[in-house]
Amino acid sequence: MTTICPHVPPEPHAPRAAGCEECLATGARWLHLRLCMSCGHVGCCDTSPGRHATKHFQTVHHPVIQSFEPGEDWGWCYVEEAMLGPFPPAR
Repeated sequence: MTTICPHVPPEPHAPRAAGCEECLATGARWLHLRLCMSCGHVGCCDTSPGRHATKHFQTVHHPVIQSFEPGEDWGWCYVEEAMLGPFPPAR
């Protein structure tokens, strides 16, 4: 993995929620969480029913997410379709 990607923001945002924002609002469940590095949106992964992290990218076009799971340090660039990391843990 590499962190060399022109889409990684210089200052990643802090998480806006402790869980998937959309799932929390509707009472739905998620499997894994992803953090938008551009705005701090927390969404669920593509194996979760809502797929809210990808839907966030499709709506607002923020290109890079980071895993929001304990012990995971990887990210993903939707534009480059590339794994990124390691990243420091999300704060």
